Amino acid sequence: MKRILIIEDDPDIRMALEDDFYIEGYAVDLAIDGLTGFNKAQDLNYDLILLDLMLPEMNGMEICKQIRGLGIGTPIIMLTAKSQEIDKVLGLEIGADDYVTKPFSPHELQARVKAVLRRSSGLTSSNETTIYRSGPFMLDFTKHTFFYEEEYIHLTGIEFSIMHILMAHEGDVLKRDLILDQVWGEDVFVTPRTVDTHLANLRKKLAKYSAREDWIVGLRGVGYRFASTVISK
Repeated sequence: MKRILIIEDDPDIRMALEDDFYIEGYAVDLAIDGLTGFNKAQDLNYDLILLDLMLPEMNGMEICKQIRGLGIGTPIIMLTAKSQEIDKVLGLEIGADDYVTKPFSPHELQARVKAVLRRSSGLTSSNETTIYRSGPFMLDFTKHTFFYEEEYIHLTGIEFSIMHILMAHEGDVLKRDLILDQVWGEDVFVTPRTVDTHLANLRKKLAKYSAREDWIVGLRGVGYRFASTVISK
């Protein structure tokens, strides 16, 4: 049974979420303010965290930032009443795996949750390659780990899924729509801007471990390509 932590201060929304996920077969834990939620989020036995943006005591952005700062990779979906692009982008930049804007339908949220859990489960078929090596990088899909030489690099669930796709197709240019469908699923609406944000975050992380800044190359209007050796444009 999957365990979900819901950090939400609105009692009506909190109760509705608890009922919906209980009916779907999840074990649900609740937090009514940010500080309580942050303390509970450090329990590594949660499979996913639903995190409201506007919370008393400690806001959702700060919770997400600190959780990731502690090296905790539990998938996070942010719930926000704000529709501004900057809030969504900032949430993704500090480590959220996805976001849903209020008001949202139960069907949409369930689809997002299932997509995120699917990405983070690391399940593969028996004949699927599970370890990818490319230059100084090594990705183990089963163990959900990613290394530069001997150094572990923490990736969010979505970053890991994107890196998996890029390394599995090293040297090929992958269209953004393909990345969207493979990572989020065809039944989940995500804008191409979200892909760009996650790829930008990946580039920054890889650049911290190497003088090269072109491990992931974006081709305007086409897509993205990963290569451990320099490919002329």
